[in-house]
Amino acid sequence: MTPDDKINDFAIRCFRDQGDDDYVSARMSFRSALVGPLLWSSLQMIEKYLKCILLLNRISSKKMFHNLAFGLDAIRRSGKLDVALTRKTRDFIEHIDAFGRFRYLEVSNVAYGANLLQLDRTAWELRRYCSLDEAPRRLELKHGLLPPTYRLPGGRLEGIVDSDSDRARRSLLWRNPFFGLRRRRKVGVDYWVKATNAPLYLNPEIFDEIERLVLLPKDLVREYQRYRKP
Repeated sequence: MTPDDKINDFAIRCFRDQGDDDYVSARMSFRSALVGPLLWSSLQMIEKYLKCILLLNRISSKKMFHNLAFGLDAIRRSGKLDVALTRKTRDFIEHIDAFGRFRYLEVSNVAYGANLLQLDRTAWELRRYCSLDEAPRRLELKHGLLPPTYRLPGGRLEGIVDSDSDRARRSLLWRNPFFGLRRRRKVGVDYWVKATNAPLYLNPEIFDEIERLVLLPKDLVREYQRYRKP
């Protein structure tokens, strides 16, 4: 393997494959309506797919952290490729960017069961670029038509779909119109909504003591300080 091959292998195995696992984990959490885990796993999936795309195209992700908007903007600013995403996928990424990184209920959150479909769409759209193959990038989603299928060589998701004995297979295929062997024109949707108010939002008077004892993100500290001002 050449040095370039080894870097690309790192991008695939450390980012795309791990992102694939996060995708299945997010689907499992959606099915169980576990808001915190589904938000975090969705963020991890998107973050790792973006970092894979960045590394394959030799664009730095060192300042990205968990900031999805930063990753998308880094791709755009590089001028090396155009990641074409539908409005629904961009809306889902914005929602996950707003809530997904707060794993400890530092902020209030909300999740929708119907967004499982948005998760699947986002995985299908972003993952096309987690490869040096140009063919998947040319595929388009068209209203009223089944999403085109593509296979990434050596892909983790492809391996799960192909293996009847893989423990993740059932969770990946359940109500999934974008990945799987069956072509699904309709899938069932769970129309649940779960919203939770954060303790710091409900009791801002404890903020100073919490900040003294618990590490909080700097931008969150700034927002709570602004929120508490009369």
